[in-house]
Amino acid sequence: MHRFKHRWLASAAALALGLLGLQAPARLGAGPVYVLDHRIALNGDTGWDYAIVDAPAHRLYVSRGQHVDVLDTVSENLVGTIEETWGVHGIALADDLGKGFTSNGLSGTVRVFDLKTLRPGALVPAGSNPDAIVYDPFSHRVFAFNGKSGDATVIDARTEKVLATLPLGCKPEFAAADGAGKVYYNREDKNAVGVIDATALQTGVVWPLKARSPSGLAMDRAGHRLFSVCDGDTMEVVDALSGSVTAEVAIGSHPDAAGYDPGTGLAFASNGDGTLTVVDAAPGHGYAVVDTVATQKGARTMALDPSTHTIYLACAQYLSETAGADAGAHHRPRIKPGTVELLVLKKR
Repeated sequence: MHRFKHRWLASAAALALGLLGLQAPARLGAGPVYVLDHRIALNGDTGWDYAIVDAPAHRLYVSRGQHVDVLDTVSENLVGTIEETWGVHGIALADDLGKGFTSNGLSGTVRVFDLKTLRPGALVPAGSNPDAIVYDPFSHRVFAFNGKSGDATVIDARTEKVLATLPLGCKPEFAAADGAGKVYYNREDKNAVGVIDATALQTGVVWPLKARSPSGLAMDRAGHRLFSVCDGDTMEVVDALSGSVTAEVAIGSHPDAAGYDPGTGLAFASNGDGTLTVVDAAPGHGYAVVDTVATQKGARTMALDPSTHTIYLACAQYLSETAGADAGAHHRPRIKPGTVELLVLKKR
């Protein structure tokens, strides 16, 4: 009787996940959830920053210093580059408009490019050292977060004109848009998450975090949750409606990027210590760490393909031993020639 009851409950849970379009994540003790499947060599010896997947177009964008590499996620071949992106950090994609936008830290600009041809378009002025960049499809606006001037440049994605510069009073880091007119961003030096009303162009509330120096930020739009990875080896889960911290999860050291896969209910932290933390964040599962994948020291930049659940991590070998987990903004060692590559992690 008890065995039948347990089977019935398991079947009901599986059916509920299926109706929600979720795959049940592996539980603790069930073996690896992700494995390092293979590597993709990248051209050149320049560094990198943000990466992003355009799942419908099967493209992966990786920023590479003065240009952006664009790869086909099916063939894994380089299909083109986006030039004239000086000191590029991030890439934002406006699929509904057929446009992309890069934040160019060295020139204080945002480059517009064509998603089909990758041809560079308008060059839009931004603040000092634009870093994170995000597109809000609700308002059709692009938000470039300027690390040195402590503000956000807001661009009308349709007209490619600057609408406003919003003072933030902090050093902004990763950002996320909820698709309904709200943009969230980590306030790295203030240990908080900030909110912007994308339609009214107003900075909203600021929510304090328990951990310090938040960097990576990912969002579960349907569940109204934010996943912020912070110093102190912590991922904080924030209610995007109330701003309350609802959970704290232990992750690897020196995290940079965060990710959330709505198809599996898994959240991720890519850590400079050479690990990827995988968290079961499906509703009702309690935020258990279900896998810690060995990657490579310094592999902190992550892109997630939600259509295949594949994760890409940029990394390289270095000519000095100091290029370990904490080789970040304050120390950029020389890259060993011919070693820049992407680690490709597959879900089991």
